[in-house]
Amino acid sequence: MFRPVLLINGCVLSFLGLGMLLPALMDMYDERSDWSPFLTSALLALGVGSGLFLLNRFTTPKISIRTGYLATLTSWLSVAFFAAVPFYLSGAFQDIPSALFESFSGVTGTGATVLADVESQARSVLLWRSMLNALGGIGIVVFAVAVLPFLGIGGMQVFQRENTDPGDKFMPHFVDIVQWIIGIYLSLTLLCALLLMLCGMGRFDALNHAMTAVATGGFSTKNDSVAGFDSVSVELVLSVFMLLGALPMTFYILLIRRQAMDILRLEQVKSFLRAVVFLAAFVTLWLYFQRGYDIFRALRQAWFNVISVITTTGYASSDYLNWGIGAGVFFALLAFHGGCVGSTTGAIKEMRWQVLWSYFNKTFLNAIEPNRIVPVKAGSAVVSDDVVGSVFGFVCLFFVSAALAALCMGLSGYDFATSFSTAAALITNTGPGFIGATGPMGNYALLSPHIKLLMCFVMLLGRLEILTVLVIFSRSFWKS
Repeated sequence: MFRPVLLINGCVLSFLGLGMLLPALMDMYDERSDWSPFLTSALLALGVGSGLFLLNRFTTPKISIRTGYLATLTSWLSVAFFAAVPFYLSGAFQDIPSALFESFSGVTGTGATVLADVESQARSVLLWRSMLNALGGIGIVVFAVAVLPFLGIGGMQVFQRENTDPGDKFMPHFVDIVQWIIGIYLSLTLLCALLLMLCGMGRFDALNHAMTAVATGGFSTKNDSVAGFDSVSVELVLSVFMLLGALPMTFYILLIRRQAMDILRLEQVKSFLRAVVFLAAFVTLWLYFQRGYDIFRALRQAWFNVISVITTTGYASSDYLNWGIGAGVFFALLAFHGGCVGSTTGAIKEMRWQVLWSYFNKTFLNAIEPNRIVPVKAGSAVVSDDVVGSVFGFVCLFFVSAALAALCMGLSGYDFATSFSTAAALITNTGPGFIGATGPMGNYALLSPHIKLLMCFVMLLGRLEILTVLVIFSRSFWKS
């Protein structure tokens, strides 16, 4: 079981090492005297990665369910740990827990930061943060398409047939799916960067925000996030690409190939977009009638910030916590929604909410008419009992994990608001919290070193769909 895992980790680390050369070149281009941190880190990652690959290159990569769990978890851990090395060596972060927090936040697409002054950092550090968001975005899509359906986590077994049923799959091989995903992902990123430049954003800022928008990661090159640009056109472009990142990447493959759309995939896309429109309209009217905003300003602020939070991106065009306590509660709850399964977003995601809503509707109807047969659906697609149970198990574990994370912070001396806000923001991979200190204009520098390490685990827990991480700690997993 271990040799295929080591082989996969070797490939991943080798790729990561090659990626580190880009920030190293950025340091050289900027004529920085200390350009060695990224080059040293690249050599370290390449050395370890190539060593693992060469030692296990003759291993037959047969992936069982257990191997899939272990390879997934160890790959994300190894990437996050090695990605933190240049952060620490560059001096951008004064201690290892802070460097690890930033690294885990980048790889998991959370976008939370411990940096008090982002704009004072070297461009190589800012580029590496954005690259981690992009790498994590691609990684989670491949994970959702390739691993989750076979593990059956959170009801994802309903998508298993797209890779296994020869009579109905839209690609002959998994490698082809990955190539399509990477091609579409890079195309969206480049298009976003181009449009941002046309809106007046500089090339460096445009590239960074394009990578973090499509990845729904949320790292920005400005202390005030997107509010630092104060541009309607920039906000509009980023809004569109956050939405595009929140849709399943396989959805685009089917559109490009002009193939029949799977009803489950299509239904969750339609349902998600309806939810965005409804919630944005609700906040617009609330700002107009309760806060006295003019209609254009209300629409602008509501549209961008609702999309940012529901897609778990974490950008901010304004400090929405200044809208009142109700706004903080609203956005904290909205963070648990997420986009579509198979997208770059975090949180619970649309398809699972559809299943829960249908199950509760079935429960209500059966309470009135006990003999009535009411199927559970995701949109108009009927789902089986094992899918319903899987979804319920996932959602329960998600909220229990968030509660335990908040409890650990409370026991460490943090107040309830800080504990709940931090746990909700990080396990959903949204990033900014929902109180002033850690909010859209704040940061997580207030966290103690041991809480930063705990939150690294929480971010990974949310990104890898809870069970992928927790199953490793069960005794039965290690039984032969």
